[in-house]
Amino acid sequence: MKIIAYIAAAILIFFGVLFVWGAGGNQGGGWTWVCGGALSVLFGFGLIWFASRQPKSTAGNTTNVTLNVDLPAQTKIEAMTCRNCGGALKAENIKMLAGAPTVECPYCGTTYQLVEEPKW
Repeated sequence: MKIIAYIAAAILIFFGVLFVWGAGGNQGGGWTWVCGGALSVLFGFGLIWFASRQPKSTAGNTTNVTLNVDLPAQTKIEAMTCRNCGGALKAENIKMLAGAPTVECPYCGTTYQLVEEPKW
């Protein structure tokens, strides 16, 4: 909505300035064009002021998604270590980025994507 208001304000200001500028020509409308152009410019700046006072839209807000994995009872969990330095990794170091699990090592700062090895 803000973008539409800014575009409309720009159009109003542009044509308002043209009316004021054209009022003094041979075929100009005189003071009526000056008043109409000034009102158009004032309305355009008022529209900019109104649009800038509106709260930001929520479309840009991010949504946090929690992924819970239920493992079967026979699953053995192995300790994870960093590929680069061998440091111990915790569950807090794993994050989902663009739908892929990535891990960031708290010791060396290396970030890489986790790859699930085939089970066979």
